[in-house]
Amino acid sequence: MTKSPTYPDTPDGRYFIVRGRLWRKSNPALDDDERQVLVRQLMAARRAVRDAKGDPVATAAARQHVDHAKIGLGERGPVWWSDGAPDYNRHLVKNTPYAEWFETLPL
Repeated sequence: MTKSPTYPDTPDGRYFIVRGRLWRKSNPALDDDERQVLVRQLMAARRAVRDAKGDPVATAAARQHVDHAKIGLGERGPVWWSDGAPDYNRHLVKNTPYAEWFETLPL
């Protein structure tokens, strides 16, 4: 589990927190080569979104590529854990079971 004082990880390693919001982390079980390919696809798709300025068709296609890469990484779509815990991706941490833990952090 990677620790960052700026973007703390939840104790279970499923999320990191930015401005009080939970963001799902990539699936730690992904093979390094597969992760590398997906990250490259994600970065290319993000550049395509940026470069599609004003073209709604190109923007929509690029955003779909971003979504596919994020699903492949496990950051969106079905959860990568198997214990049946719900997904709190994009939820405010204060509205989740992580709220009490978060309040103890020295931010």
